Amino acid sequence: MIQTLDALPLIAILRGLEPEEAVAVGEAIVAAGFVCLEVPLNSPRPLESVRRLRDALDGRALVGAGTVLTVEAAQQVADAGGQIVISPNTNAAVIAEAKRLGLLSLPGFFTPSEAFTALDAGADALKLFPAEIAGPQGLKAVRAVLPKEARVYVVGGADPASVGTWRLAGASGFGVGSAIFKPGLSPAEVGSRARAFVEAWVSAGRAST
Repeated sequence: MIQTLDALPLIAILRGLEPEEAVAVGEAIVAAGFVCLEVPLNSPRPLESVRRLRDALDGRALVGAGTVLTVEAAQQVADAGGQIVISPNTNAAVIAEAKRLGLLSLPGFFTPSEAFTALDAGADALKLFPAEIAGPQGLKAVRAVLPKEARVYVVGGADPASVGTWRLAGASGFGVGSAIFKPGLSPAEVGSRARAFVEAWVSAGRAST
């Protein structure tokens, strides 16, 4: 599954998504080019949204949950059809459970110690959070000690204009929340915002080659 995400390593974070709008919003984001969607568990009826998105987008996008803080929550995500478990913190037990369930694990980290703990526990990728505090220089410093193959996603503070800067600092991808989705935005508006990130990612890749 991680190869699917590698194709376009952008994760849409849909905090506040209502189940009734989930499919329309998800279709707009996938049409823009995204291949991974995350419903944070502090959203309204999040597991229902995960199930609706998985049913609608199966085979076209990875669907999972964020703000997964416990082993029990990871199990609930799996039961709802989720394929990826994303957390704001590094919890080795949650990572291990995600892998036991056959899910992708993307835990949050802020320090090198947390990053290595997550990788040792089996994380498929790392989430630098909150990235706006670390900044590109902070990412670059951490990258210097991490294994080259480690995937590091930037979450927090990125916008289309800064994608190139973050990529030069070592970002493997991005988790994008309110810059794409906020409650009240129409699917068309969400799709337009998502396309801007896809275009920025592609442009930054061209500039670095």
